[in-house]
Amino acid sequence: MSVPASDGRFAPSPTGTLHLGNLRTALLAWLCARSAGSRFLVRMEDLDTGRVRPGVAEEQLADLAAIGLDWDGEVAWQSARLGRYAAALERLTAAGRVYECFCTRAEVRAAASAPHGPLPEGAYPGTCLRLSAAERAARRAAGRRPALRLRARAAEMGFVDRVRGPVSGVVDDFVLQRADGAFAYNLAVVVDDAAQGIGEIVRGADLVDTTPRQLLLARLLGLPEPGYAHVPLVLGPDGARLAKRHGSVTLRDVPAAEAVAWMLGSLGLGDAGDAAGALARFDPAALPREPTVFLGGGPVATVRGG
Repeated sequence: MSVPASDGRFAPSPTGTLHLGNLRTALLAWLCARSAGSRFLVRMEDLDTGRVRPGVAEEQLADLAAIGLDWDGEVAWQSARLGRYAAALERLTAAGRVYECFCTRAEVRAAASAPHGPLPEGAYPGTCLRLSAAERAARRAAGRRPALRLRARAAEMGFVDRVRGPVSGVVDDFVLQRADGAFAYNLAVVVDDAAQGIGEIVRGADLVDTTPRQLLLARLLGLPEPGYAHVPLVLGPDGARLAKRHGSVTLRDVPAAEAVAWMLGSLGLGDAGDAAGALARFDPAALPREPTVFLGGGPVATVRGG
């Protein structure tokens, strides 16, 4: 079932400083939600405890405020919502849609590199689904701890993206819970978005391939299916996307006022002044369709269409 575009959110992982691409996506998510008269929520996706860094979440929230964004209610933390994920996993298990996977990373890479019917390139083909009880017992006896995967049955899922138009994909048997017990991103985000009443998810185009997985999970769990707007990324001068480990430009490098001026300029709102001024002129139908290239140069960043 579908719900109209309504409450929006921004959900960073507190593993590093937000770069200008992250902040631009947050601004777009805020503009989409606020222009619809809806709530805008912030959620910290802190399940990957090995990568979470102390103080980063507070820095990220300060950066969002520095570019003029506000949000409704308390910030949600995934680490405080583990019971919800466990309950969802139990429902899927009871429905016969979960199985143990004992594959090492090397075995997963090898399995995914082989051709396997309708599944996309690099997909996991369900190797451990075919294990017998004796084979599973032998792997346990050898000290292997299983991850839990969704039995997707190569389901094809489609949706209409506000930016990209019709999108579809075949879903492989992806991980729901890692071997170390951590719940996987795809499960957590589906449960959280439904629990928080998110009607539209505005996020980077690099996440579009996860959407069929998340829609299938929502359908299997009987949860509302949000709308999506996957916005083009910000690229560096070399044409690669800005990332925490590549070409990262943050509010430590560019003052907030200049960063906002750059972001608004890249959206055709350069004379709006600030986020509040942009809201009065923002047209969701005019979301960017092409990547933006951050060229830098001088005290104020410059951009060109990708």
